[in-house]
Amino acid sequence: MQTFPNMYKGLADCFLRTYNQVGFRGLYRGTSPALLAYVAQSSILFMCYGFCQQFVRKVAGVDQSAELNDFQTATAGSLASAFAALALCPTELVKCRLQTMYEMKMSGKIAQSYSTIWAMVKSIFMKDGFLGFYRGLPTTLFQEIPGYFFYFGGYELGRSFLAAGRPKEELGPVSLMLSGGFAGICLWLIIFPVDCIKSRIQVLSMSGHRVGLIRTFLSVVRNEGILTLYSGMKATLIRAIPSNAALFLVYEYSRKMMMNIAEEY
Repeated sequence: MQTFPNMYKGLADCFLRTYNQVGFRGLYRGTSPALLAYVAQSSILFMCYGFCQQFVRKVAGVDQSAELNDFQTATAGSLASAFAALALCPTELVKCRLQTMYEMKMSGKIAQSYSTIWAMVKSIFMKDGFLGFYRGLPTTLFQEIPGYFFYFGGYELGRSFLAAGRPKEELGPVSLMLSGGFAGICLWLIIFPVDCIKSRIQVLSMSGHRVGLIRTFLSVVRNEGILTLYSGMKATLIRAIPSNAALFLVYEYSRKMMMNIAEEY
């Protein structure tokens, strides 16, 4: 829906037509690189998040044992996202291209389609070399760095609101999931237009297009209207709210468990 918004009337139409065109398995096209993308991104993001928190403490002159405020926490998350983008970009490229293979072929933009991850990876490497996997990296960084400021900031604001003056560490699983869901909403409301442009750059570059962020943005706004940049927003929020609720719940309980283990040893 992001790359070919004029082909579908909405979420239900896209779902039904995709199912009729490529079957139930077609709805899971690009699953493997998507799993690799989100596992790698989340692992690097939260690992670097801890280091970036220490960096923000030093810059802000905050004691190493003191809690960061919501703004400082959001800044640490934003810095960590730059490192995570290096893992996200190549896997997102493969995922987006596999998911839009049918539309690219039907629109006549490519003559040959690729149905497997290996075929797609080989094609990218043979055509553009190793750097070809980082097609759209500047756009990815442009969306991730500010986006994750609001992501972690939204999470901390949600926790602060639900804690209502109590220590945040006392929040239960429901409150953590609500805060995580709110963080997902904050993230995608901010980055979705840029993500739409990134998807177009990564997908349409298969047909030889070499366009950047600004040119793609101006082309979409001029020819299709600014609301086109929000094509697929509903589907993204349906995915983002429960996935981020679960992500932060697991993160918080995993962190507590590992801290308890570290204290024992």
